[in-house]
Amino acid sequence: MALDLHLKDPHLEQRLFRNRMLVAIVFVVVLLGVLVARFYNLQVVNYDDYRTQSDKNRIQVRPVPATRGLIYDRNGTLLADNRPSYTLAIVRERVRDMDGTLELIGDLVQLDDADVDKFHQRLQRRRPFEPVPLRYRLSEEEIARVSVNEFRLPGVSVEAELVRYYPLTQLFAHSVGYVGRISERELTAFTEEDVRRYRGTQSIGKVGLEKSYEDLLLGEVGYENVETNARGRVLRVLERHDPQPGSELTLHMDARLQQVATEALGAHRGSVVAIDVKTGGVLAFVSKPSFDPNLFVTGISYKDYSALRDSIDVPLFNRSVQGQYPPGSTLKPLMGLGGLAAGLIDRQTKVKDPGWYRLPNDTRLYRDWKRWGHGTRVDLTQALAESCDVYFYDLAHRWSIDGMHEVATRFGLGAKTGIDLPVERPGLFPSRDWKRGARGMPWFPGDNLNAVLGQGFVLATPLQLAVMTATIANRGTHYRPQVVMAVDGVEQPPEVLHHIEAKPEHWELIFEGMEAVVYGVRGTGKKAGAELGFRVAGKTGTAQVVGIAQGEEYDSEALKERHRDHALFVAFAPLEDPQIAVAVLVENGESGGAMAAPVAREVFHEWLSRPLEETAAILPGPVRLEKGGARG
Repeated sequence: MALDLHLKDPHLEQRLFRNRMLVAIVFVVVLLGVLVARFYNLQVVNYDDYRTQSDKNRIQVRPVPATRGLIYDRNGTLLADNRPSYTLAIVRERVRDMDGTLELIGDLVQLDDADVDKFHQRLQRRRPFEPVPLRYRLSEEEIARVSVNEFRLPGVSVEAELVRYYPLTQLFAHSVGYVGRISERELTAFTEEDVRRYRGTQSIGKVGLEKSYEDLLLGEVGYENVETNARGRVLRVLERHDPQPGSELTLHMDARLQQVATEALGAHRGSVVAIDVKTGGVLAFVSKPSFDPNLFVTGISYKDYSALRDSIDVPLFNRSVQGQYPPGSTLKPLMGLGGLAAGLIDRQTKVKDPGWYRLPNDTRLYRDWKRWGHGTRVDLTQALAESCDVYFYDLAHRWSIDGMHEVATRFGLGAKTGIDLPVERPGLFPSRDWKRGARGMPWFPGDNLNAVLGQGFVLATPLQLAVMTATIANRGTHYRPQVVMAVDGVEQPPEVLHHIEAKPEHWELIFEGMEAVVYGVRGTGKKAGAELGFRVAGKTGTAQVVGIAQGEEYDSEALKERHRDHALFVAFAPLEDPQIAVAVLVENGESGGAMAAPVAREVFHEWLSRPLEETAAILPGPVRLEKGGARG
């Protein structure tokens, strides 16, 4: 029987192949469909999103900080400049091993613990991909080391930036002030708008004009889109929006006058404030000792700050607006004018001065500084010239503290002057209500006698005394003191707060008395007018630092140097047409006539001996001058 064996079936094989081919084709078509769909999703549906993500890998938006506005004195001398500085910075997102990177950097440039600690603090408040400064003011040698090792330091760069520089160092530290790095407390207080405005900058005004005019000096930040490589190095700038530079400030202040006033104080601690009588512009503003503001710009070292903070002379303390001192006898012209206006005294009023004064029904003797007195009959002119305490004791006894308080406050005492500088203190001129509220005690007649001499509860800043003197000099026009004269060449008009009315003969009598202080036979301020070609009117003052028991004499030798009396002098000149008013305080100088008056004399000589055109300001368009350069 034959076997029917089918070892090969071509038809079956063809059908199987066709089926497999169809499955394969369907599978490939499905895969192609998925691929096309995915491609469509990537390239069409989500094109913008993925393009943006891609661009972020190579394109960065960098803030371009504005150039901080410059500050000039009235003659175009540069007081606050911007100078290039090289900073070592790190972008955190581009560094894999931060500790290793810092260790490597430490081998190339000098780093101390303070630099590293501050760097970690800045890391906490940075924006993504924002360079964080590690070291400021790199030397050329350090820059070269970092550049050679750039391939080992991904995310590390050396950036050039403009930092604040004060060419005259200590001379304007308390007026111009300084900028410093933005602190954690300041950053916490920032609004969203502040965060935007300060992008790209690490500095903010801390004190002085740098703080009070921060909004104008800062400028408006710009930005640029830059293309970078994988290491974060900038390859090209794709788009740029330029920043708006900060405003330029021109001051009433005069650098030469400031220098003269500073040198006139010598080694003494104290303050000198000079004011333009016609405008209220501050011509000189000295607080001594001072400090170098450049130390604070990029972060002061702990050692340097400790030296300033712990100094017994307190150089960081702005004596001109923060120092509250008993004004002493410098208030006597003001009290005399008030007594004239109140009808309590006149030109003919005379008081017997045996060297002491006694209130009715009181056994206490209120001593005159001159123990044997000033004569049998003392009038107002002599009382001012020789600083007779008894004359003003008698006036105070017949006057109410409320009347004295009203006069004092009209001339700017007991309240902030409103000067365009921060941290001003108000001083104090007491009243009945003040004592009852602050001390829980009634007002006593003896308090009047202390207040009229600028002692007891009375406190004033040197700036307040200068404003008071300028108001007397221009016969009652009370200007708000201003340091800034112009912004971007646009002059700021003087601001009159009010006008104090008094009879012409009363002003004349006060002027006569203040002139006699300097030129009278027994005047206490003769050194203020020595060898000048114009007349000066002034008033000396001495303020107690420690109390002296009744019946005891002041013994300078028995007191420590810092317990001795302060010396004060206020004055204006020329007498016929006052142009400048000056207040001088010499801490522990003891004698206003011997120590403070000569300082005022130097200020008057410097300012009023110049030709008229040299005292006029250069406006608009200040001229940049180097330190020590000629006047514009």
